Amino acid sequence: MPQKLISEMGYVAFQSQDIECSIQHATEILGLSEVYRSGSSAILSSTGSGKELVYTDSPQNAVDRLGLVAPNNAAIAEIYKRVKAAGYQILGTEPFNDQADGGFVFVGPEGYIFDIYLRRQPDGVRVGGLGPDRFGHINLHPKNLQAMLAFFVDLLDFKVSDIIGDDFAYFLRCNPEHHGIALIKGNGWLHHHAWQVQSVADLTRLADRLDDAGESLLMGPVRHGAGHNIAAYYVEPSGAVVELYADMEMIYDDERPPTIWSRDDRRWATRWSVYDFTEFRSHGIFPAKEPIR
Repeated sequence: MPQKLISEMGYVAFQSQDIECSIQHATEILGLSEVYRSGSSAILSSTGSGKELVYTDSPQNAVDRLGLVAPNNAAIAEIYKRVKAAGYQILGTEPFNDQADGGFVFVGPEGYIFDIYLRRQPDGVRVGGLGPDRFGHINLHPKNLQAMLAFFVDLLDFKVSDIIGDDFAYFLRCNPEHHGIALIKGNGWLHHHAWQVQSVADLTRLADRLDDAGESLLMGPVRHGAGHNIAAYYVEPSGAVVELYADMEMIYDDERPPTIWSRDDRRWATRWSVYDFTEFRSHGIFPAKEPIR
């Protein structure tokens, strides 16, 4: 089996106009633990160790960077060679990540900043309490869908799991989980970051926590056709959407052909009911012009 260049999703980092509000929401609603502070940044995790979500104090709400984990130094070297050959700007030859053993940072398509790194050690397992088990995936709405698709597939070797419509959406995987990246053609922002929970009961507890806080779900629970996962969504203070999900499809055959859906077949998004996605797709957060170290 060929070497994987990206073995798992690492973390997502945001710049926040109100970092204390963002942290409170992430701990009390999403259920993460604040691990530590580093300068103007707060590092949060589902397990109480490691790094899965970062908020940095900033005058703007924006995506700061996206962390992707490589399996070894050979993969780092190959990605670096491909990134240089493609002409992307290298911001640093060390990761923007004090919990990594090596890597580099560069500006990818549409201004998204990627931190490619080796994970120092596993993050561990959540023990008790509310919240998700781990960070799972991100959903981007690129303006140039085909260019973003080529970046992940041709440069980073992601596999295509599902295709929706003609030049509308792609679900991409870097390991057996159905998708680590979802791409839906849009206006250039990150729509949501997603977190795996143990069961559907965790989604109902999320809805209760939102209700207690005077908020509500944006959508769900729904059963997706693409990925088969059951999911619920809400909007966090930054403007990004957060998804909690359970029961994601696993794909162990790298050569499995993509599942193809008609764009008009709404079962790829919701198998149990029909949704008007106008409000759902009206939320998101754009990439920052430069990261904050």
